[in-house]
Amino acid sequence: MFNKDLGQHILINPLVSQGIVDKARLKQTDTVLEVGPGTGNLTVKILEQAKRVIACEADARLAAELTKRVQGGPYQHKLEILHGDVMKRELPFFDVCISNTPYQISSPLTFKLIFHRPIFRCAVLMFQREFALRLVARPGDSLYGRLSVNCQLYSKVSHVMKVGKNNFKPPPNVESSVVKIEPINPPPPVDFDEWDGMVRIAFSRKNKTLAANFKSTATMEMLESNYKTFCAANDMMLEEGFEIKKKVLGVLEQTSFSETRASKMDVDDFLKLLAAFHDAGIHFC
Repeated sequence: MFNKDLGQHILINPLVSQGIVDKARLKQTDTVLEVGPGTGNLTVKILEQAKRVIACEADARLAAELTKRVQGGPYQHKLEILHGDVMKRELPFFDVCISNTPYQISSPLTFKLIFHRPIFRCAVLMFQREFALRLVARPGDSLYGRLSVNCQLYSKVSHVMKVGKNNFKPPPNVESSVVKIEPINPPPPVDFDEWDGMVRIAFSRKNKTLAANFKSTATMEMLESNYKTFCAANDMMLEEGFEIKKKVLGVLEQTSFSETRASKMDVDDFLKLLAAFHDAGIHFC
């Protein structure tokens, strides 16, 4: 019945479903986007509280079963089912997103939601435990990394509850967790490609110092090429005796991050560092 290629693990515990809906703090005026509704165990709980539910389901058989489940009932007019891959479509307007997320789209779905406009109120999402813990990890935690920083740049992320594998049919191989993502509004005025380019270098070896990570030959070549492009675009002459290494390490010294490790830096530290690099004309994409 269930398609493991689509990461289908149907949530069968009504108490967990209710807990997820409660954490979303739905209003009677809300439009809710549900990703991966499956047979609708979570959907019917959402329909009880929201004005409208738009459910996105990749499996035609499950979409048909969900349609049948609400047919002729009081919630039929409140449910719209979108059949297809959520990653390949433009998302509709919604206030809240709730999802028992197919594990293979965890990261792309998270960022599709974070960059969605207009900004929604919150998302309550079920993930594999380790992925969830990486999203909420703080500086110094073993799972803290690029994913944590990129998500926390744009949102407040909190761990809501642990969900054991026996709450699903078929049971997955790993434990799950529910997280709540609340986008920061307005979002920080940061070019994400620039930000991610810098963070990628910083976390390339997350327990090495930033100076050690930025000194790599490939990184220096990329930054030198970008700097020359920046100078050409802004009619600037290259300084006499120009050395990209000296310039990059100078920024790290000036910001006091030279001997710091990425694993100990928070979002504000990275914002400060990116601003200093930009002030020096150093760009990452």
